Amino acid sequence: MKYTKLLITYTDGQDQFVVPFTLRKNPVVPKWIERVETAKQQYTIDDPGRFYGFGSIEEQRQDSLDRINHCIAVINDWKPIVERTLESVDDQDTLNYLHHIFEIHHGMLDQQEWIDTPEDVRKALADLNICVHRCESVSRGAHPRHVVTWFGLPKTKQLVIEDFNYFEQTVTSGTVYLNYVEIGKTLADLTRDRDQYIGDNAFRPYNYYSADFNIKFWSTDRRQADQEYANIREYYAQHRDFFEQRGWHWPDKQLVAEHCPLADIDNLDHVKEIEQRRWVQSVIFE
Repeated sequence: MKYTKLLITYTDGQDQFVVPFTLRKNPVVPKWIERVETAKQQYTIDDPGRFYGFGSIEEQRQDSLDRINHCIAVINDWKPIVERTLESVDDQDTLNYLHHIFEIHHGMLDQQEWIDTPEDVRKALADLNICVHRCESVSRGAHPRHVVTWFGLPKTKQLVIEDFNYFEQTVTSGTVYLNYVEIGKTLADLTRDRDQYIGDNAFRPYNYYSADFNIKFWSTDRRQADQEYANIREYYAQHRDFFEQRGWHWPDKQLVAEHCPLADIDNLDHVKEIEQRRWVQSVIFE
């Protein structure tokens, strides 16, 4: 492989700090690197400050509510299509409803039709999805992580079945993971969310990939992973007809895939530096 290191520069607007990560040796990594290099030639990072799980839980709860209700207000000022606001990040039913609004009006992967839609409304619809997941993140423990995306890059590349051999069930602190880029939900998402609103075409197992990635700063153990796997299997069994009618059978690799590791932080002590500089200035490979 051409590269061995991922270097991310974080900043607080004054100081900069470069954090090195060692790239994993699996076949997904060079595919992802090619997407990042392509994205950087054409686009800037969408939101360099897209960090989760830092700061007090009270601040995160209020910030999440403010963000999502602002999106709703912008959308409804254009057309009154959202019938609810969010009063609590723990209201999963309303979060599922809002995610469905996003699916309907934003459009599925690379099928967006923005005819006569003002730019601020387009952004609010896209941000509605992000805000839903921010609220869910806070509600489920506010585990620290950050996400780097280039939404403008077309999502045209697909994983091959062998790539799923390198997905992992556990999460390791300081590890870089491939981001799920579909517009919809995986089997794991459906299991966690108990979503009653999702459309027939919005169940989307892992398939496409892009430059987008996330870095988690917490870990799960084997016991937690096994319990989550058992929950997913139970949900599948309860809705077997739904999945089999769509050609999916337990335990297809794409059905159970969740975390594809790409790189690992060289020194976990650097997380303290990242926390003080929650803005991604650059992403490079060497």
